[in-house]
Amino acid sequence: MRTFKHAAALLALTLCIGSAPAQQRVEQVQQGGQVVQDGIVVQPLSRTRSLAKRLISPEQVEQQASQQYVAMLSQAKEQGALYPATHPQVNRLRNIARRIIPHSTRWNADAQNWKWQVNLFNSDQVNAFCLPGGRIGFYSGIISKLHLTDDEIAAIMGHEVAHALREHGRERAGKAAATGLLARLGGAAASVLLGVDPNITGGFANAAGQLAVLKFSRDEEREADLIGLDIAARAGYDPRAGIALWRKMASLDERGAPIQLLSTHPGGEDRIAIIQDHMNVLLPVYARAKGTTVARLPAYRTTAIR
Repeated sequence: MRTFKHAAALLALTLCIGSAPAQQRVEQVQQGGQVVQDGIVVQPLSRTRSLAKRLISPEQVEQQASQQYVAMLSQAKEQGALYPATHPQVNRLRNIARRIIPHSTRWNADAQNWKWQVNLFNSDQVNAFCLPGGRIGFYSGIISKLHLTDDEIAAIMGHEVAHALREHGRERAGKAAATGLLARLGGAAASVLLGVDPNITGGFANAAGQLAVLKFSRDEEREADLIGLDIAARAGYDPRAGIALWRKMASLDERGAPIQLLSTHPGGEDRIAIIQDHMNVLLPVYARAKGTTVARLPAYRTTAIR
C-alpha cells in the first residue's frame, strides 16, 4: 500500500476559495478594518477575493475540488487505503461532523449548500484537511498516534473546516494564479498523493518552487483555531480540548515523529496562550450547549500519548 504524502494539505491550501456569504445570526461588531464576531477577531471575508476571483471562479474551484476529492477516494480505495463507511472510526468522524456542520453557517452562510463529505484514509500521517465545499479527510495516524478524544477530533475538524469557511487559501491561490501556478497545483497534488503520471497531472516540478505562497499566515491560523473551537463548542465539544491537542502535537513533534499538520500549522505555546485567552468566550458557549454553567463544568480529561 502506498503511503499518502503531502497532497491533502496542499489541496486544502490551494483550493479554499468560495463565494461571499451574508452573515446571519451572529454577534458581529466592526472594529477598524477587522470584525469581532462571537467574541473572536476575524478579517472580513472579502479582504483577498478580488484577484483570485478574477482568475478562477467559485464554480471552477468547486468543480476542481470535487474532482480531486473523487480521485483521492478512488485511488485510495484501489490501494486498500480507504476505510469503509461501516468502520467504527469512520462512524465516529461522521457523527462528530454531523454535530459540527450545522454551526458552520455562522461563519460562512454558503456552507449550508456545501456537499459535505467525511472520509478516513489509512495512513500513518498525523494530518487532516477540509477542501472547499466541505470535503473532509482524516488520516488514521492522527487518531491513533495522538490517542484523540472526541473533543480533540472536533477541535481538529473545526480547525480545518474553519480554514475552508474563512477562505484562507484565497490570497495564496491568487498569488499562485498570478504566477501561472494555480492551474497546475491540483494536478501536482494528485500526482504526489496518487502516483499519477506528472505529465498528466500538470507538472509538479514547476510548482515546487512556489509552495511557500501556500502557507497560512499566523493570523489565519489564529482564526482557524478559535473559529474551529467556537463551532465545536456550539456542537457540545469541550474547547479545552484545543489546549490538550496542541500540547500533544508538540510532544509528538519533540519525539521526532513527522507531523505534516505542523508543517503548515505552526505550533507552540503562543497559540495555546491565545486559546486560553479566549476561554472566557468559548467555555460559556460550551456550557450552554451542555445545559450547565461554566462553574459546574468538570475538568477536561484527555488520553496520554505513548
